[in-house]
Amino acid sequence: MDTTSAQISETRFADALSERYMAYALSTIMSRSLPDVRDGLKPVHRRLLFAMRQLRLAPNEAFKKSARVVGDVMGKFHPHGDSAIYDAMVRLAQDFSQRYPLVDGQGNFGNIDGDNAAAMRYTEARLTNVAERLLQGIDEDAVDFKNTYDGEGNEPLVLPAAFPNLLANGAQGIAVGMATAIPPHNVEELCNALLHLIKYPNASFETLFGYIPGPDFPTGGVLVDTPATVTEAYKIGKGSFRLRSRWEVEKLKNGTYQIIVTEIPYQVQKSRLIEKLAELLENKKLNLLNDVQDESAEDLRLVLEPKSRNIDPTILMESLFKQCDLEVRISLNLNVLDSDQTPRVMSLREALQAFLAHRHEVLVRRSNFRLRKIESRLEVLSGYLIAFLNIDEVIRIIREEDHPKNQMMVDFELTDNQAEAILNMRLRSLRKLEEIELRKEFEELTAEKSDIEGLLGDETRRWRVITTEINDIKKEFGKNSLLGPRRTEIGKPPSAVVIPLEAMVEREPITIICSDKGWIRAIKGHLSDASDLKFKDGDSLDASLHAETTDRILIFASNGRCYTIMADKIPRGRGHGEPLRLMIDLPNDYNFISLHVFKAKQKFIVASKDGRGFVASAEDLMAQTKTGRQVLNISKDTRALICTPVNGDSIAVVGTNRKLLIFSVHELPELTKGKGVILQKYKDGKLADVKSFNVEDGLSWHMNGGRRRTELELDAWLGKRASTGKMPPTGFPRPPNFN
Repeated sequence: MDTTSAQISETRFADALSERYMAYALSTIMSRSLPDVRDGLKPVHRRLLFAMRQLRLAPNEAFKKSARVVGDVMGKFHPHGDSAIYDAMVRLAQDFSQRYPLVDGQGNFGNIDGDNAAAMRYTEARLTNVAERLLQGIDEDAVDFKNTYDGEGNEPLVLPAAFPNLLANGAQGIAVGMATAIPPHNVEELCNALLHLIKYPNASFETLFGYIPGPDFPTGGVLVDTPATVTEAYKIGKGSFRLRSRWEVEKLKNGTYQIIVTEIPYQVQKSRLIEKLAELLENKKLNLLNDVQDESAEDLRLVLEPKSRNIDPTILMESLFKQCDLEVRISLNLNVLDSDQTPRVMSLREALQAFLAHRHEVLVRRSNFRLRKIESRLEVLSGYLIAFLNIDEVIRIIREEDHPKNQMMVDFELTDNQAEAILNMRLRSLRKLEEIELRKEFEELTAEKSDIEGLLGDETRRWRVITTEINDIKKEFGKNSLLGPRRTEIGKPPSAVVIPLEAMVEREPITIICSDKGWIRAIKGHLSDASDLKFKDGDSLDASLHAETTDRILIFASNGRCYTIMADKIPRGRGHGEPLRLMIDLPNDYNFISLHVFKAKQKFIVASKDGRGFVASAEDLMAQTKTGRQVLNISKDTRALICTPVNGDSIAVVGTNRKLLIFSVHELPELTKGKGVILQKYKDGKLADVKSFNVEDGLSWHMNGGRRRTELELDAWLGKRASTGKMPPTGFPRPPNFN
């Protein structure tokens, strides 16, 4: 009979998938990614420290190879890859990753540039004093243990943690559907807050903020968030902190200077930061910065050279803060496993109170453990003292009785442990001096037992003991120690510094050249004469324009549309450039009319051959797409002819019939688009040219031979818009135009 089918049970696919995914998610959350609020460690870190303790790698002992530690952790406690275990160990040893390193590394454990540590066979390690504090009391029944993955040993569920590691060193982790991000803090500030919470358990967040003004990163930097922002983040357990590099101005000769960056933000790799700055320089996006150099040795030193000594250092740094990792946002997400192994987001006060509750539980458990040890020892000592009082009888029983243990238990009313201890005594212990020492030890242990019982019965006294322990941590690792002084400066929020556009983008003078057949290019510098440039066979210069690489260029075409392109997008060099039609969607049966640099508040006169037009502002002419913006509504056979800036109080128009008319610019309406109004009336003619000027300065035009004439007496041509006008002065160009 086939029994295979009896082992198969049917279930819905969705239920099976949900059940397995939930098991995976819980495993990731509880056994890999989230730290415990009590000791601030993930399982891999806890197992590393416990394995190093079993290898007797105390701070005062010799180093052992990292490979030995990784092998023990992987073989006994953590069934994962050796590289993952070693990477976790390396991070615990890096003084730029951990505010208070838990592993004392010897050899290459990486650097702030982002270089990897040497292989585990080359490096050595041992515990630090901080790690020893985390393990303190682990042999005194301070915490619970569980079986290892193979059932051959035990490992702690949590460490006793006399050191507030969760907030002191922080944690990072990504689980399934949740993450944690806890920045490091200064341990002295944490101790001060803990001491205050012992006295005032419901202390306000504003009060705690007085003790803990913000994170304290191992790499220093300047915290520039407002106190209200930091307090709010601590209150809800979520938020972010704005962290900047620390920099100073170094004066040089001749009034020049350079900026020295001495500290960069937490978890920013120096090499990546320099690469980013170099990339921005190459792409000409740092107009105020000339060069960056890395002069770091043991101390970090980045040298930033400005392009000019007249540049304000503050404006230079503000531009860099906006474009690279000299300023970063450090996240706060206090998502941890509580004492019931339940993940939840805690506030700063809840995290501190959870640590205090853990320390109280550890104190009670260690006290009970010590009490049991004392009671066991007192039981043995009582038996010894009875033996000394009846030494002759004890010796006789041992020599003559077949079952001396039972006989002694009956004769002297001893317990099994006492009788066994007496039988195991050495003869040398029968000295009179030994009896005196036993009585002294008995009295001392009796007093200690009474003291512990008093401690367990008095909660106020227990909190006084915890206060003493926290003060010891504060003294050992506080501001007077090597690791203690605060490294991250609590700065003021930066004032609103207005950074001009040219500070963000390279500004360079160029000359834009457009040929008669519509080929466009840009040449560095402002050329005074572009007529000597080379063009394709049969092509010639049509227009040239002085601009900057940061400018926007308005292109007016004969279809009545206006196009916009960025000057830095125009092809550079001494070649022929590219067809303008590839940069804008200009139909083949139309051509461009004129090019202009966009200027805020600039206005243009747009007009068509039939003599109609209006005034339009530059902002209304801007186009966001390659198809341009329809400005002048005209038919295909009446194409746009003129677009000129408004540069005065009057407008001069001339037709192909050589009639000249001058009228006030105020007679022309300002529109965003349309057909416009009549500028000049024609019987047999079209509009030839338009010009804006100031009447007081006179009307100028170019004459044959290159001379320029200015006519000041203009009364004969002054009139109303839509008039026919009069013949121009003798010598006016043929065909009529003002250029």
